[in-house]
Amino acid sequence: MQIKLSILFIFFISLLSAQMRYSSKNKAAIKLFKKAMEAPGKTIDPQTGMADYRAGLDLLDKALKKDEKFWEAHLLAGEFNEYLGDFKGALNHYESAIRINPNHSATDATYYYAAVILFQMGKYEQTIEYLSRLVKNRSANPEYIREGNRLIQCSQFAINSIQNPREFNPINIGPGINTKDPEYFPTITVDGKTILFTRRIVEPRSRPHGVQEDFYISNFDENTKKWGAAITLPKNINTLFNEGAPTIGPDGRSLIFVACSDMSGVNYGEGREGKGSCDLFYTKKVGSRWLNPVNIPGYINTSLWETQPSLSADGKTIYFIREIKNKGASDNADIYMSKLQENGVWGQPIRLPEIINTPYAEESVLIHPDGKTLYFASKGHIGMGGTDLFISRMDENGNWSEPQNLGYPINTSYNENSLMVSPEGDIAFFASNRKGGYGELDIYYFELPADLRPTKTLYFEGVVYDINTKKPLGGKFELIDIQTGNIVVTEFADVETGEFTVSLPVNREYALKVTHDGYAYFSETFNMTVPEDQEVKHMDIPLIPNDKLGSEIVLANIFFDRNKAELKQESLVELANLMEYLNKNKSIKIEIGGHTDTRDEDAKNLELSTRRAKVVYEYLIQQGIASNRLSYKGYGETQVLISDDQISKMSTEKEKEAAHQKNRRTVYKILP
Repeated sequence: MQIKLSILFIFFISLLSAQMRYSSKNKAAIKLFKKAMEAPGKTIDPQTGMADYRAGLDLLDKALKKDEKFWEAHLLAGEFNEYLGDFKGALNHYESAIRINPNHSATDATYYYAAVILFQMGKYEQTIEYLSRLVKNRSANPEYIREGNRLIQCSQFAINSIQNPREFNPINIGPGINTKDPEYFPTITVDGKTILFTRRIVEPRSRPHGVQEDFYISNFDENTKKWGAAITLPKNINTLFNEGAPTIGPDGRSLIFVACSDMSGVNYGEGREGKGSCDLFYTKKVGSRWLNPVNIPGYINTSLWETQPSLSADGKTIYFIREIKNKGASDNADIYMSKLQENGVWGQPIRLPEIINTPYAEESVLIHPDGKTLYFASKGHIGMGGTDLFISRMDENGNWSEPQNLGYPINTSYNENSLMVSPEGDIAFFASNRKGGYGELDIYYFELPADLRPTKTLYFEGVVYDINTKKPLGGKFELIDIQTGNIVVTEFADVETGEFTVSLPVNREYALKVTHDGYAYFSETFNMTVPEDQEVKHMDIPLIPNDKLGSEIVLANIFFDRNKAELKQESLVELANLMEYLNKNKSIKIEIGGHTDTRDEDAKNLELSTRRAKVVYEYLIQQGIASNRLSYKGYGETQVLISDDQISKMSTEKEKEAAHQKNRRTVYKILP
């Protein structure tokens, strides 16, 4: 946590000065002390641009040489050291004042200041010792008592965590990504094959510091099992300004990132417009080209800084960090969430509830591709010190669970952030400047403990194309939860290549719908509750033009119980999709067809298939589709897709059953 500096010391010492009551009787020491109080305000430190606290410390050192028990001088030296960032030096002076006179302050404030530094250093037992005295003091500052109790809890948690460490073996991701320059803020595609990250590089043309942040991308080499040499994104993405904290869409073709203005506060680079400070920008890859980034449309960006976005796998929700001005400190920030609206703009952001956000800074948010597991860094939840990493899970009602600290040694007394978790949930990535790296910050990975893992998320990929011309199509994908009817993923194939990648969270059953204007929709089913189906899938999708008559189109998500013709509840998603297609294409007439496998008598199969086709036909009429646009027919086992001879040659029962299932189908044909 941030060291809290107080003007109480100056006030207290000034009061003593006015009343001429010092613990020291050495006149020379007192004279030096008085000069030290005035010194910072007289000149500016050329190294820091701040008040010249170094000059004050030089005078205090001389005063303490004349009287080493001058505890007021120790207090002022402690405060000056804090201003200069020398916390170890500050602690030495505070503890000296405590040793000289344990009761020098009626409020025990010095115990608080010393304890805050001890906590940052990971000296938890001594933190508890000092704060236990403070919180019992009725004269103590109420804010210090409140914060003291919190730090006692944090210290107790830290001691227990160190005594019960998690297994943690971080591995450097390698020289394809890491260099002598700092690398951080990794983001990964849902197939786990592409990492995009931020690198801070030396660039003399960048003002005012001669360094800037740019994006680099690396692909995983399946042959060498290593990450390839990272390459920079094109110049319309990377500029002389800072670009950082990216989040890449699951397909690797959409990118949201942070871009900041120059010192003017209004210049974001050529062709970019911002709303103040740091804003979120959006770009998309079409074929091999990245489009020029635009300020993300909607209500996300403000005059405050917005940063560290994380895009959900369905592309409909974004989590990000926003600066908080009303908390009285410059480094406070909270996690916000925005939903993509029907008109393509991002809606009014909603601050996540108090169970997630604290009165301190939250940062480095990640929503896993499962859509319900949130990782983030926080200074406010019970932790080891600095920023710790936490996990929270969303329940079926949309409520977040109490955040869980990831534990030691994933978290330490230092700052931890920038966590990224792989789609499958077993591997986590983070940035660290630990020993043995290639330079400054490097990206590392480690195996995530089982209780900290999200829901495993797989994917399927392929190409959408016209069945006649083989021309690639930019089809729209909707993955629908069969149980709830909710659309959980919406994606589009590349308009130039037809390529797509769609995430598949496990433990649910899904109906897939692929649509494109002028074509019959394509459907498929994914049962991700069955372990044997939990694998990466490649599937090319041919779409049939509306004017191609007689082609059979499978309704993959029509379900019946064995030997029955009553529609199961899970079929309603597919039937809704079919009705939407018919309502959109009013002139189209279709035949509903029923098919069975060969594992029963011919007559029974024909009768069953006819009843199943009829029940779909009747349902559509009940829902308002005109009967003169519909017909139905049962085909029994007369038009199997896979013959009994082919099935008999299959090596496993699993393959054979899958073939029979493919023969059992409900279809429709477009009629003249």
